[in-house]
Amino acid sequence: MKLLVTGGCGFIGSNFILHTLESHPDVSIINLDLLTYAGNLENLQDAEPYGERHRFVRGDIADRDLVRSLMSREPDAVVNFAAESHVDRSIMDSCSFITTNVVGTQVLLDACREFGIKRYVQISTDEVYGSLGPEGAFTEGHAVCPNSPYAASKAAADMLVRAYHKTHGMDVVITRCSNNYGPYQFPEKLIPLMISNALNDQELPVYGDGRNVRDWIHVLDHCRAVNLILRDGRSGEVYNIGGASEYTNIEIVKYILRRLDKPESLIRFVADRPGHDRRYAMDFSKLHSEMGWRPIVGFEEGLNQTISWYIEHDAWWQRIRSGEYREYYEKWYGQR
Repeated sequence: MKLLVTGGCGFIGSNFILHTLESHPDVSIINLDLLTYAGNLENLQDAEPYGERHRFVRGDIADRDLVRSLMSREPDAVVNFAAESHVDRSIMDSCSFITTNVVGTQVLLDACREFGIKRYVQISTDEVYGSLGPEGAFTEGHAVCPNSPYAASKAAADMLVRAYHKTHGMDVVITRCSNNYGPYQFPEKLIPLMISNALNDQELPVYGDGRNVRDWIHVLDHCRAVNLILRDGRSGEVYNIGGASEYTNIEIVKYILRRLDKPESLIRFVADRPGHDRRYAMDFSKLHSEMGWRPIVGFEEGLNQTISWYIEHDAWWQRIRSGEYREYYEKWYGQR
């Protein structure tokens, strides 16, 4: 199988590539990534031993000519991880979110249709459903009701994917996952931000009262699910992916501080984010019943592993904070 993976230098995309190369020796991957602020080629240093099975192309999924040239290589499937994904950034300026998440998806779909690509997988998010009450969980039948510009752009992309299936008969699948954590996550997200700030003895900013609830999943469990859905998911369907691990933000922050033996006095409550969804939880019973998938990494185990990873890879996130990581691409490119 030959895959075109977009956004493969980001957090989830790079973990997916590494997991796929290791666990599926019959797969080769073309990795298209623009290397915006959250894209980091250092995430894929461990892919180098796989040689030509992983080929990196720097470029934009909204670049129609480039995308068509890659589709002409006849990949068997496209897995679209490429996205602007940070809610705070979308609140400040949503332009890049519309360009990448909506227009970029449309360009990929048009090219897939033109070149007869067998399958298209859209990596979406639980945030398209909006905010959940204190009970229950999102099912695939819940209405799409986004509350942030980021979530709205992802919901719009999902609607395009659905429309291309209904109108053109394209073989598409949409996945919607809960909050991911694990190695190589860009340190503006909650868990890596709190770990890195605590290690530097800096304040840990927590929105509002810190009691917003998220369902957490280890990124490798997410990657396992995507690989299953890529192969066995039913065309035109949506599949929720969840970790069955609901925690408030403040619970996670305090756990990290205890694990690092840092004082809770580092916590600083800040003004809440506009439109901040109170709770997410995912019902993944459809994925379990059809493909037997369930998360296998317990949250405490996974969070301890993640904290240890950030301790052991201090240089990686310090280079991101300083901006030095942006120089890695030029070094990598100059050697080729």
